[in-house]
Amino acid sequence: MIAETKRRSRAHFEWPILVVVYLLALFGIYCIASATYDPDRGTDQTLLSLILNSRSSMWQSIFVLVSPVVVFIVSSVPLDLIRSQTRLIYLGVTFLLVVTLLTATLVNGISAWLETGLGRSIQPAEFSKLAILLVLARELSKSEKPLGTFREFLRVGFLVAVPSLIVLMQGETGSVIVIAVMFVFMIYFSGADIRLVVGIVTAAALAITAVIAYAIVTESTDYRILRLLAFTDPTKYSSSGGYQLLNSQKAIGSGQVTGLGAFTLGTVTQLGGVPENSTDFILSTIGEAFGFVGVVGVLAAYFFIIFRMMYLARYTQDRYGRLIIVGVMGMLFFHVFENVSMCLGLMPITGIPLPFLSYGGSNFMTNIIAVALVINVTRSRTSSSGLYSVQGYTESEGVKRFLREKPRRRGLSLRNRGGAQ
Repeated sequence: MIAETKRRSRAHFEWPILVVVYLLALFGIYCIASATYDPDRGTDQTLLSLILNSRSSMWQSIFVLVSPVVVFIVSSVPLDLIRSQTRLIYLGVTFLLVVTLLTATLVNGISAWLETGLGRSIQPAEFSKLAILLVLARELSKSEKPLGTFREFLRVGFLVAVPSLIVLMQGETGSVIVIAVMFVFMIYFSGADIRLVVGIVTAAALAITAVIAYAIVTESTDYRILRLLAFTDPTKYSSSGGYQLLNSQKAIGSGQVTGLGAFTLGTVTQLGGVPENSTDFILSTIGEAFGFVGVVGVLAAYFFIIFRMMYLARYTQDRYGRLIIVGVMGMLFFHVFENVSMCLGLMPITGIPLPFLSYGGSNFMTNIIAVALVINVTRSRTSSSGLYSVQGYTESEGVKRFLREKPRRRGLSLRNRGGAQ
């Protein structure tokens, strides 16, 4: 058992996840080109021409081509250096959020894009997820039972709340929800009191219920409220908040088992029936073009990434590194869950993109940096000889204790297992 555990917790470069991520990214370029296909340019174009003739797919290709350099840099930086510079990263991203809030132009009710002066804009709200992830990993890894006092909870909550509130003021509700879910994931797997997790989730559910009730009573016209109301009855809001949802369902349903094919004329997405079909609603394009088979294939790739990260976290000794993996896993999981659900009408529309597939440089780079952080953790693993040396146990004593534990407790080992700092 000790030998097997050492093998699974050895230091390595995590190729499996990286390969699947880039397969998704390449497929995403193809789907973005299909979603933005302009038949006026001709119907006999080569695949390269189709990609280059679409501004969105061309830029996405550039992001993908540049990203290996980012992966190499982020995965090569000593993990201790990242830990020591977390505060600087956090302050830098928060400063960008403030500048964006003060200077950004309002677009569709959102002021979240910061002009770079190079003809492109960035979305600091995306990078705030990484900054908060690193802060939480650092703070929650300091003790076996984090957030044990009310003062400590307030301090960590304040670090999460400041950038989150700025992002919310920008109109980026989706990013705030992702941060909240990631926060819950990380405090649960950090070993914090389960009552605290239940309390946070309950408070969030009550707050959302109160907002919906208030919107119904006051007949609010805020676009975010309309999305919530449209979710409850999309046909009633078919010309406003429910338009995108109804057409998304129509497009995905028309793909049936194997799809209508990419770059097909006259489809719902090709005729512009689904707004944002290359970004937030890229799944509608995939479902229509590749059908049930295509959607299942994409979901299988995501399941592999998420469960692989769970496996890596399970056998990562260092608490800080393990919490980084858990945070990335939680972030990607909710992105996929919410995006797929909202495209199918199972969750309200929140503007959360599909990782590695949706068009968008800031989101793609945020996700690729997150994956690079996971790779950094697996490369930085030390010897697993101390894997069970927690709370004063030697390795042999730890193994004996582990064997005596009930199976139910063994199943929670990802959450309960400690490690050297």
